Amino acid sequence: MSMHAFITGASDTQIGELPGSTCMSLHAQAALGAVQDAGLTLDDIDGVLCAYSFTEPHLMLASVFCEYMGIHPAQSLAIQAGGASACVMVMQAAAMVASGQCNHVLVVTGDNRMTGMSRDAAVAALAEVGHPQFERPFGISVPASYALVAQRYMHEYGVTSGQLAAIAVEHRRHAGRHPKAHKREPITIEQVLASRMIAEPLHMLDCCLISDGGAAVVVSARTAAANTRGQAIEILGAGQGHTHEHILNAPSLVDFGCKASSARAFERAGVQAKDIDVAEIYDSFTITLAVELESIGFFERGQAGIAAEQGQLGLGGSLPCNTHGGLLSYGHSGAAGGMFHVVEAVHQLRGQAHERQVTDARLAFVHGDGGILSAHCSLVLGG
Repeated sequence: MSMHAFITGASDTQIGELPGSTCMSLHAQAALGAVQDAGLTLDDIDGVLCAYSFTEPHLMLASVFCEYMGIHPAQSLAIQAGGASACVMVMQAAAMVASGQCNHVLVVTGDNRMTGMSRDAAVAALAEVGHPQFERPFGISVPASYALVAQRYMHEYGVTSGQLAAIAVEHRRHAGRHPKAHKREPITIEQVLASRMIAEPLHMLDCCLISDGGAAVVVSARTAAANTRGQAIEILGAGQGHTHEHILNAPSLVDFGCKASSARAFERAGVQAKDIDVAEIYDSFTITLAVELESIGFFERGQAGIAAEQGQLGLGGSLPCNTHGGLLSYGHSGAAGGMFHVVEAVHQLRGQAHERQVTDARLAFVHGDGGILSAHCSLVLGG
């Protein structure tokens, strides 16, 4: 099956500590890279989607970006869905080109969270996702919210901190094969467990990075894609799932909207979880990935950590996952964090992932989640 939309260009910037970078400069660099990758010019772009920025917040970030670039697309809008923004924007772009409203939609993200704001400012900004009446006054943080999920998950299924640490170790191994990754030096399970406790049971190395960086893709209509340069990656299926916004209202601490979003994406694509060759799944914390891998159906309950210990998430494993290193090791710069997953999936399906290439990758699954496992969007891509 098909959504009649194709990713024709994909690019990301350098990742990590980038002194002198700004939100808009990272947007521009990523956008120009994606447009060039597609063999297009900015004049060919008739739709633009942006997300949000912590360092340059604006209610109309897409308009700010278009002004910065000197372009005047037929459609321009900003979408905010936290960590799900990248996948949601790709899904929206697919609808825009499939409906005939646009030929080429530029989907662009970026922020300089590492150098553009202090660590405390980043933590404070993220804490704003808490409920203003029932969560924030009591000092809840994003790590504490995910720790709540981890505590329940470990209680229900007997998962250990060592098994969660194995996820972080595998991600760092993947990142070691990517020359752009923010953190490439190998780590061990013992080092993860010895790292500073952030919110029990999550240690520092169970948590994602804070990085500077940007990423963008071009989504094209079927007929328009025929006139682009590289291999077009087809968007076969997409779906969303939403169960709550604030963790206090979550109907479950072990089942989330990723179950519904992935089911919808798989149904639209006409495939099943077992058909996926490579997965790029949001990993804000090790527990995030463990819960989502199981809710989506890649592993049975309580088995994702064991699978990581056995190397099943690595190259040559049953499900190579986050082959660029994910948010845990490749980098995380806001909405661009989720877009890094999309760009990596494109590289894998094009056979351009070099040392981290998954053999014969034909189907990729990409997933983003925003908030505290609140907003979910899944994509199935085909090479």
